[in-house]
Amino acid sequence: MTRAAFAAVTALALVVSACSGGDGKAAKKTTPSSTAKRAAAPVAPLTGLPDPSGVAQTRPVLSVKVENTPDARPQSGLEHADIVWDEVVEGQITRLLAMFQSQSADVVGPIRSVRLTDPLIVWPVGGIFAYSGGAKYALNAIDAAPVTLVDESKAGAAMFRDRSRTAPHNLFGKPDALWAIGGKPVPPPPLFQYLSAGKAPTGTAATAVTIAFRGEYAVGYTWDAASGTWLRTTAGRPFVGRSGVQIAPKNVVVLPVTYKGGLGEIGAEAELIGQGSVTVLSGGTVTRGTWVRPDKTRPMRLQTTDGKPIRLAPGSTWVELPDVSYAVNVVSPPPPPTPTG
Repeated sequence: MTRAAFAAVTALALVVSACSGGDGKAAKKTTPSSTAKRAAAPVAPLTGLPDPSGVAQTRPVLSVKVENTPDARPQSGLEHADIVWDEVVEGQITRLLAMFQSQSADVVGPIRSVRLTDPLIVWPVGGIFAYSGGAKYALNAIDAAPVTLVDESKAGAAMFRDRSRTAPHNLFGKPDALWAIGGKPVPPPPLFQYLSAGKAPTGTAATAVTIAFRGEYAVGYTWDAASGTWLRTTAGRPFVGRSGVQIAPKNVVVLPVTYKGGLGEIGAEAELIGQGSVTVLSGGTVTRGTWVRPDKTRPMRLQTTDGKPIRLAPGSTWVELPDVSYAVNVVSPPPPPTPTG
């Protein structure tokens, strides 16, 4: 062996010895996957469900103002909404504000006008707000919110009139086209906290709830253990979408509120800043507590009477905003029979 070759072999041996820590053992190969925890799978912010496709990480909230009069029923697309808010407006009828984010729908509507309560609902999540006109005071209020406003005059092909229905109950939107208009933030922050996988709600057993909105707008939910959802009714009848599917969210959040300006009056606004009582139905259970929201820019916190967070089952949620004067009745299953003998 030449002197140059011997020197090269010696140098290589020293390098190997240094890499092995000098104890004759080969150094272990390290990779990022062996030294760091695997990244958590993405979660849809408005449902708490896994988002394996990542689609919920790529778009904002799309909030659509949906009519709820008998002339508007059956509505389109509500079964695909992540969160739906049910609010009292003039004459003590109700209007819906449907939030889409993790799922889309072919069509949603009928789309109607904005109300003063709507800016308070959408402020924490921003995104796109689709509507059809409104009174000047309501338009000024929603214009101040951090949302991209889209009405029929700006929507182009993203909204259309269904000629099989009479106006004004015939304006509909196409979510995918509305999302293309753009909004921020992407993705939005969550509005509620959710249970982790495999965890069950810890409230007391419940089978149904009724909320005494006026007349045709009275609402009921019945627990369906087979599907793990709450089947919605209106005025005692199944609340069914245009698709033929009965609306059945995973969670029902009942927030009795005071309507500033007078219940059922034009321009009334649900007071959603501060705190109040809350009833949460999830997983066949009911939990009573309080909601707390210090300002309009932040989501409300739901908490038990001892201050612990109330976490929802992952999935869709309907939020009911009855006036504090409306009766809310939760039905619990009968106690088991007492053993005899």
